[in-house]
Amino acid sequence: MLDDTLKAQLQQYLALLRQSIRLIASLDDSETGTEMKSLLETITGLSDKVSLDTSGDDARKPSFVVAREGQTTGVRFAGLPLGHEFTSLVLALLWTGGHPPKVEAEVIDSIKALEGNFNFEVYMSLSCHNCPDVVQALSLMAIVNPQVKTVVIEGGAFQKEVEERQIMAVPMVFLNGQVFGSGRMSVEEIVAKLDTHAGERDAAKLSAKDPFDVLIVGGGPAGAAAAVYAARKGIRVGVAAERFGGQTNDTMAIENYISVLETDGPKFAAALEAQVRHYEVDIMNLQRAEKIIPATEPGGLIEVQMANGGALKARSVILSTGARWRNVNVPGEAEYKNKGVAYCPHCDGPLFKGKRTAVIGGGNSGIEAAIDLAGIVAHVTVFEFADQLKADAVLVSKLKSLPNVSIHTNAQTTEITGADGKVNGIRYKDRTTGDDHWVALEGVFVQIGLVPNTEFLKGTVELSNFGEIVVDAKGHTNVPGVFAAGDCTTVPYKQIVIAAGEGSKAALSAFDHLIRLPAVTETMTEAVTA
Repeated sequence: MLDDTLKAQLQQYLALLRQSIRLIASLDDSETGTEMKSLLETITGLSDKVSLDTSGDDARKPSFVVAREGQTTGVRFAGLPLGHEFTSLVLALLWTGGHPPKVEAEVIDSIKALEGNFNFEVYMSLSCHNCPDVVQALSLMAIVNPQVKTVVIEGGAFQKEVEERQIMAVPMVFLNGQVFGSGRMSVEEIVAKLDTHAGERDAAKLSAKDPFDVLIVGGGPAGAAAAVYAARKGIRVGVAAERFGGQTNDTMAIENYISVLETDGPKFAAALEAQVRHYEVDIMNLQRAEKIIPATEPGGLIEVQMANGGALKARSVILSTGARWRNVNVPGEAEYKNKGVAYCPHCDGPLFKGKRTAVIGGGNSGIEAAIDLAGIVAHVTVFEFADQLKADAVLVSKLKSLPNVSIHTNAQTTEITGADGKVNGIRYKDRTTGDDHWVALEGVFVQIGLVPNTEFLKGTVELSNFGEIVVDAKGHTNVPGVFAAGDCTTVPYKQIVIAAGEGSKAALSAFDHLIRLPAVTETMTEAVTA
């Protein structure tokens, strides 16, 4: 099951175990059960600190628990944690065996402080690139706090459960039998959701921080590049980000970032954060800006008010809040979200294996999604509002060569219909004839572009008709000391490499602004005279 190279790597990791651990398996006669036993035997054969106990009698079979020696509870994996989840298994082994996680001590303390009984079940698919973060977060919580129990369930091995619980998107998390959340979540987000007083404490910490020379709002490629360029000037830099990495966290493959032949979004996002931390930038994650208050005089402080009630101040601000998936805004979309309506074909596509699906949107993202889905599902129907597909010709040609694809142009989606709590079709109007049609299907993937995350700036910073921040060639906005970069601006072509370049430019412009101000802080004086 594991090739020689993977075995050698795993053996090196297992050498880091500080204490003995036990794998307690609850097996059956299924093919997955046989494969699981083989995997566990391989693992135990690579380290004398790992033992196997096949006497488990858990109701979910096949499954196994990673537990400390002498204990019977820990992280349970139901189904095989391979594919994207193999790393999650390795980390569970290491953390259970006493190897310290690469997590801030403050986060560990917050996990330990949680009180109550927390029984988590997280459903994942082996092809989901968003799932590992959630799996690893909940695994860590179960290992650190004995009041937290975590079961990781591979949906493909437990299809009956998936159908009974109407799970149509992953990762899907249940807490004590009730839906807790879906989609990508960090350990900090999960803990904050459980700790009702976390927001108040966080707000107080933010408000107590000294003013920054450059405060960057947003942590995607533009924000990360701005942080690196600003920090290299020797000035005080902070990044307040709702989710560091931004949209790249949800991108499966990145093959057009110059000098990087190929990577995936989560790896790219992690690399961005690592480089920013290398320059000792103050990263404030899980922070959403709600208002910006311009300085009242040249050289004065700009204030950014956050959703949790805290406020940050700075001598200059770079807005790099990015964008999010655009909703089609028709009846049924919100009602059936995660019940057949999805936005990530890479994550949720496998859940629709053998079913009929649709893609709304004929641009590059929509056609790429349709091509991807066509290899998994029974049939894909593409709906495009315009009179022709807008994707690159090579993608359109590839799509049209597939036997299980239908294309409707001049098609205005008017409703996503459903029954028994899940999607059962799409209603659309032919814009040429005016006729209404209904197509039966089980899944709808919305791929119609992006909306800039700029609502909080209305009335303060000039926005275009599309809600984008209006910037000049140097990233200046209409507010002195406030700059902007990336997908939230009027700069054309929303690409990672362009966002990074614009972020770097905005940082240089911000520094130029700072050195020309009449009042200079001690930090700035040191930077300029050094």
